[in-house]
Amino acid sequence: MDEFHAVDARQVAEGELLDQLDLTSLPRHIAIIMDGNGRWAAQRGLPRIAGHKEGLRALQDVLEIGHELTIPYITIYAFSQENWKRPHSEIRLLMGLLEQYLNQERQRFQERQVRFLPIGRLEQLPSSVRSLALEVAEETRHLTQRTLAVALSYGGRTEIVDAARKIAIEVQMGSLTPDQIDESLFEQYLSTWGLPDPDLLIRTSGEARISNFLPWQIAYTELYFTKTLWPDFRRAETLLALLDYQKRERRFGRITQPVSP
Repeated sequence: MDEFHAVDARQVAEGELLDQLDLTSLPRHIAIIMDGNGRWAAQRGLPRIAGHKEGLRALQDVLEIGHELTIPYITIYAFSQENWKRPHSEIRLLMGLLEQYLNQERQRFQERQVRFLPIGRLEQLPSSVRSLALEVAEETRHLTQRTLAVALSYGGRTEIVDAARKIAIEVQMGSLTPDQIDESLFEQYLSTWGLPDPDLLIRTSGEARISNFLPWQIAYTELYFTKTLWPDFRRAETLLALLDYQKRERRFGRITQPVSP
């Protein structure tokens, strides 16, 4: 069976997809690797920034349907540590888009009770972007209905190393002992502490890898790969991903039927 999902969601009526959806069996937490903006622009003879702008519109569609379905947690991979290797001009434009998005959405976060949670090595961001991200995070820290976590200057291995370093310092200071360290304690030092692990990871654009995104957190996450480029991933595509998720049997290492003697 092809591991990619190549159904053209635009040919399927959204209402038909909604009718098939079991609203009692939705993921609590969706993680998204938003890939394919540059290829989308190249296919149309447009500059890469046009793909990133269209990608923001796709994000708005996905967040809107997440709001309608009351999915409480969404985490997006907005800018990885590897992305710092891109041309300075593209990075500058991306940071400008991020500032524009936060300024546009900060009031909507309040209205919709959405907590904005930036994760990653935020100290590596330009000072204006970092300050704005932290301001919006503080403004929405008390909101509890939904959480939008945005990975910025994020790398999963780095997150694990940073957590290990913090624990080592506490052991050195005597506030922790090695035998106290287990998975539950370790998770408290990750930037996603307090969020449930993702139930569903969506990656667009035909790539079938996680690219250093939440490696600790997605140990038991269902993975959904689609050939659709991110700017074309809209409401119907989101519903198709949710329908595919609902076909999965999530056992977490258990068995669901009795074992024959």
